[in-house]
Order: sequence, then structure tokens, then C-alpha cells
Amino acid sequence: MPYKAEETISGLKSLEDIEDVIAKAIKKVGGDNENDLCKYLPMSTGGYMHHFTLRKMKLKQPIELGTLIEKFIIASSKPTVISPKQRAARGSRKRKDQITFTKTQLDRLLTMAKISGDKEMVSVLSPKKSLTNCKKELIQSIRQGVVDQVLWNTYAEIVQAQNNAESALEQLFNR
Repeated sequence: MPYKAEETISGLKSLEDIEDVIAKAIKKVGGDNENDLCKYLPMSTGGYMHHFTLRKMKLKQPIELGTLIEKFIIASSKPTVISPKQRAARGSRKRKDQITFTKTQLDRLLTMAKISGDKEMVSVLSPKKSLTNCKKELIQSIRQGVVDQVLWNTYAEIVQAQNNAESALEQLFNR
């Protein structure tokens, strides 16, 4: 039923009347501010009214808000707290088709990829190294007289990625 701005069923006519109704309701429920009223106002979607919705209704639909407050808080002999809306369980969006491996399984896969010579799989399965660790390993291999092409490629990729990130930051700040 549409409400007329001049008069409503409850007799509310202006924003001051809404403020009075809100003040009475706060006093009745023993709250500190108007957000405390939200728990007593049911929503059609389930649960109680969100405090943003209450504030929006106060500005855009004050007569409807006043009617709700009068019906569920003021006219009620003992206002009841509405239970919150059911939310989706945490972790409900986890992918179930994704395979997880243990550390030993990953090490075995890495070993098989190295044996087969699949460089792409080796790079995907290898743990990511920091630049400092990569430098240390590279220096140690040079001192031992061993040339490790995979280690050199890893070092080159890390340095390239770092340079790309620095140039992107420079472009961002120089705009």
C-alpha cells in the first residue's frame, strides 16, 4: 500500500516525528544509538535490517521506517531480537577439482621432470628462490668450477622480473 507524504496510518507527518519515534524506540530497547534498533527490525530477505539500510531508509523512506519501528518495537509489548541472516559457510567456495600434493610427492615429480628433461615442468615445480639465495648458489657453483645453466637462467629471470617491476613503478610515479 503506497504511503502519502502528508499522513500515514501511524500519524507520522514529518522528519521530526521520525526522530521522535527513533528516540522512543532507542529508549524502549535500552540502546545507545539508532544502530541498536536494527536487531529488532526484520527484513523480507531474512534476518534483521543492516545499519546502512536503516540510515538510507531514514533519509529516503522515513515514513516506512517509522511505521516499521512503531510496529516491531513501540507497539510490541516486548520487542524480540531477530536472528541474523544465514551466511554461506567459510571455505564453501573452495575448488574441489584441484589436486594437492605433499612435499614428498612434489619432490618426486620434480625429480621425474629433471630426469625426463622437461624444463618447463622443472621451472613450475621448483620452489621459487629469492635473488640473494640465487646469487649465493651461483657464486658457490662458480667457485666449485661447475656451470649450472638452470641456476643461471633462474638468476636472469629474477633480475629481469625485478627490473620490470622497478620500471613499472617509475612509470606509475612519473605520470
